[in-house]
Amino acid sequence: MTRLFATLAAALTLAAGTAQAQSADTLSADVAAATTTVMPRVIEWRRHLHQNPELGFAEVNTAAYIAERLRAMGLEVTTGVGKTGVVAVLKGGLPGDHVVALRSDMDALPVLEATGLPFASTATGTYQGASVPVAHACGHDAHMAMLLGAAEVLSGMKDRIPGTIVFIFQPAEEGAPPGEPLGGAALMIEEGVLTDHKIEAIFGIHVVPGKAGTLFYRPQGFMAASDRVDITLKGRQTHGAWPWRGVDVIAVASQIVTTINTLTARTIDPTTTPTVFTIATINAGVRYNIIPEDATMSGTLRTFDVASRDDLVRRAEAAVDHVADIYGATAEFSIRQNAALTYNDPALAEWLAPVLAEASPVGTVNPASPPTTVAEDFSFFQQKIPGVFFHLGGTKDGVDPATTAPNHSPGFDVDESALPVGVRAHAMTALRYLQRP
Repeated sequence: MTRLFATLAAALTLAAGTAQAQSADTLSADVAAATTTVMPRVIEWRRHLHQNPELGFAEVNTAAYIAERLRAMGLEVTTGVGKTGVVAVLKGGLPGDHVVALRSDMDALPVLEATGLPFASTATGTYQGASVPVAHACGHDAHMAMLLGAAEVLSGMKDRIPGTIVFIFQPAEEGAPPGEPLGGAALMIEEGVLTDHKIEAIFGIHVVPGKAGTLFYRPQGFMAASDRVDITLKGRQTHGAWPWRGVDVIAVASQIVTTINTLTARTIDPTTTPTVFTIATINAGVRYNIIPEDATMSGTLRTFDVASRDDLVRRAEAAVDHVADIYGATAEFSIRQNAALTYNDPALAEWLAPVLAEASPVGTVNPASPPTTVAEDFSFFQQKIPGVFFHLGGTKDGVDPATTAPNHSPGFDVDESALPVGVRAHAMTALRYLQRP
């Protein structure tokens, strides 16, 4: 009798294993079919979100819209994480202890949209105390729609999920608004989004110019660390006809721009550590024939190496002080990091390539993409747990990605034919990760 029970148990185990293997064999096809079914809603969601953008930490209506749809899928939803963030949890129906997170950003930019789309934004918001136009000029509308689509696909496959999936909709990716000490990712981390759910790994997607539906990333440093630099100059006001009777902060500011450009170009080897240091704003003066007393400057520093970054900051601050001193002015130099280096865990990045190949057409996954000097606060999640961030091409067929409107520009748009690839990539990444031993 004992031998009979043992034989029956072995047979049942073998049958279960065979069934699971067969299920795994059809997984990508089933995800693709479910994605096709959900795509009309993904398009609807994307267009609604595109038409109704909100700035960082003001994504109140956006968060409510997302939470309503996640609850309708039967997920456990928490709102107000990191001010306006939304977190949803899907617990699989199969045994499993792994927990994986998928992340989308939510905020828009103070940009006047010029796409001509029938669902273009006419929204306004408040930025630095002024009323400004607001648009999803960086593709976050597509990110939210793709993650909502993946959530619906995965919630419909709950009985095949061995573990837990956490969907993170993060506010304020574009940096902390004025007066806020932390941006969206850092604030959500501080409030426990990773530790409360015991998340082991995290994945994210960003749409960028590139052939629609292509996926590309690289192991280790993929996107640059981003620092904001502010410089305040103080001189002595004088008549424009008598510059020698004052201290000319306009001349100082001009010399500082030249010094920083030269310092970066002539002391950093761009083949070993790509570095960009840009002064983007100069504000001074109110009248054509008055040399003002004060001037403010701001800019951005993009780096891929911590030691090189720290050394350049030290030398730049010394150079700014030196230039100001030569003219008899004073300078205050401050720097604040908006995003760390987006560092893709090497082992996880290697594992991910064949998974993304299941989600994307043949030959459209590039796991060895060059680094890019744009930045992402997804990097703060990666400082805490392993993660991989990858890009999704969203340029329309027949258009050269090199000449199309880039992210953060008034004409930026996403070819909606790329969205199914993003939905499938999200879903397959989560499922295959949870199947890992």
